[in-house]
Amino acid sequence: MKNMKSKRFIPLLMMSFIVSCSSPKTAQQKVETENFNYVIDRFADVEIMRYTLDNWDELSLQQKTLIYYLSQAALCGRDILFDQNCKYNLTVKSVINNIMQHYNGVKEDEDWNGFVEYAKRFWFSNGMHHHYSNEKFIPKCSQDYFRYLLENSEIQEFPLLEGETFADFAERITTIIYDPKVAPTRIYQSDSSTADLVVNSAVNFYEGVTQNEVEQFYAKLGQKDEERPLSYGLNSKVIKNENKVQELPYKVGGLYSDAIKQIIFWLEKAVGVAENPAQKKHIELLIEYYRSGDLAVWDEYNVEWVKDINSHVDYINGFIEVYTDPLGRKATWEALVNYKDDKNSERTSIISKNAQWFEDNSPIAPEFKKKEVKGVEAKVITVAHLGGDCYPTTPIGINLPNANWIRKEHGSKSVTIHNVMYAYTQARMQSGYADEFFNSRYDIDLQEKYGFITENLLVDLHECLGHGSGQMLPGVDDGALKNYHSVIEETRADLFALYFIADPKMVELGLLPNEKAYYAAYYRYILNGMMLQLNRIDLGNNIAQAHMRNRAIIANWCYEYGMKDNVIEIIKRNDKTYIIINDYEKLRTLIGEFLTEVQRIKSTGDFAAARKLVETYGVKIDIELHKEVKDRYALLNVAPYGGFVNPVFDVIKKGDKITDIKVHYVEDYVQQMLEYDRKFNFLK
Repeated sequence: MKNMKSKRFIPLLMMSFIVSCSSPKTAQQKVETENFNYVIDRFADVEIMRYTLDNWDELSLQQKTLIYYLSQAALCGRDILFDQNCKYNLTVKSVINNIMQHYNGVKEDEDWNGFVEYAKRFWFSNGMHHHYSNEKFIPKCSQDYFRYLLENSEIQEFPLLEGETFADFAERITTIIYDPKVAPTRIYQSDSSTADLVVNSAVNFYEGVTQNEVEQFYAKLGQKDEERPLSYGLNSKVIKNENKVQELPYKVGGLYSDAIKQIIFWLEKAVGVAENPAQKKHIELLIEYYRSGDLAVWDEYNVEWVKDINSHVDYINGFIEVYTDPLGRKATWEALVNYKDDKNSERTSIISKNAQWFEDNSPIAPEFKKKEVKGVEAKVITVAHLGGDCYPTTPIGINLPNANWIRKEHGSKSVTIHNVMYAYTQARMQSGYADEFFNSRYDIDLQEKYGFITENLLVDLHECLGHGSGQMLPGVDDGALKNYHSVIEETRADLFALYFIADPKMVELGLLPNEKAYYAAYYRYILNGMMLQLNRIDLGNNIAQAHMRNRAIIANWCYEYGMKDNVIEIIKRNDKTYIIINDYEKLRTLIGEFLTEVQRIKSTGDFAAARKLVETYGVKIDIELHKEVKDRYALLNVAPYGGFVNPVFDVIKKGDKITDIKVHYVEDYVQQMLEYDRKFNFLK
């Protein structure tokens, strides 16, 4: 739950799986789901889906135009993310797209299919590393065949270096793609205190520097205002030039300037059709930030953005989440455009109006509670366009901004993305995972009755309140937990959501139909954390991704600390492993106790405790259980990962004036990727 993504901004929280039962249909669902194909492509471990824009025709022309302009800004930064993920990615992308567009040989054989699968995986992951495991993947076609593709495409379209022969280029690009020793891991993770996380990571936030040099560089900067610290390093690359460590900022005239200029071009158009003065003001501040790279302006923008609670259309755009940085400081570029789902927002409105009650009744220590919860603005949205680190894999919930001082003084915006969650549910309806993994008919019935509603409510609580709850002790730096920051923050927000979804207050507020409906959420969460999510990890690997780690931590910790009372039980039946929850009330007590400790870790910046917690419960996998899960899932033919294509906006004009904007839904993933590269290829 995209502060699901990094410690501060909204995290990109992807559901590890969606209940197989159908969600109730509403009047908002304008596309007949029986006749709409949500899944349009399947390759490797990935499923490509479509989401629908409910109630699009009810928007005003001004709102549609604003969404269109913001959507173009959301696409202009896509090359930035590719380059941030690895310094070789733009070169590899150029090669892939050239071959896909200009190779005219046989396209029916196994080798060609292997190359196309590699191209799709590369686009999906925004680079040459798996989007979740962070490990480099290699094409299934041979190196000889790859060279053949190079030789039979438009040679002049390849990105040769100055003075480089084609033969030398072919050798260089083949080595980059096929040599497992070249950039093997996008984000290096290790429990060793001596391992250099910067040197061993392929991410392109650093060049020619060590972890120690980076940490010393930022330690020397200090903070001019301890109460309102700037997010140093958020929008820059650190390099060593003539033995001097320095930053290269992302801005006009700096790194990524050509792409940023295009983002600004569309944002300036958006200013002209802003819904109100408040919205106009924060878009103008975002433009100023992109021009200057000034982090003080970034904070000013976030303050104005979070104060704007009346706009129907909204967006995120910028260098936001720090999940990809092994040091948890540097942000990847992302964008998301949306409009409010008025009907479903009634639920989040109830939650936000009671934010102080939740804070006051949290089980955490009094010194870690906020005396006054400010500005918790929660709503359900329809996502209209995805870009950067939100595309093609997107969060299902968002809570921003990330800066703790802004959240404390001005509040935050929290959203649940209804149309994306609905699309996931429709795509997974017939997967059969429940029959295979759930222990009993009783557990399946729980999901059929309460699965969709509790999943939505968990996201609401995680984003609307969880990330905004609690406070840091004075003097504790945001980066105190270093590489464990994101996983601890996600663990904390999930624990908050799990604790309160079981509170009688949910029934009192009309958010759940009865006091046992939360059983569905608890069973699904524990089963996922202990078993189901293992299907997304290559056999023999450890858990690496922050959200997967946080789910494993919660499930495994509760299992261990509940053993004496047999709260969670693991059984074998017909050589298959099943999970049983014997005492839901006691499990809630455990979750409350764990939330108390995790909040203490964050509020005090206890790095040693954070490290011990993550390494003990969130990394290692039992190899036999891992193999069993993957074997059982293989029989279901369910893709572990999912992502989306964007809808297309058809702009209708009379002369130079826009008279309407229609929506159509694409059916070809490859076509969208190639079209985006033709139109939005601004970095070389």
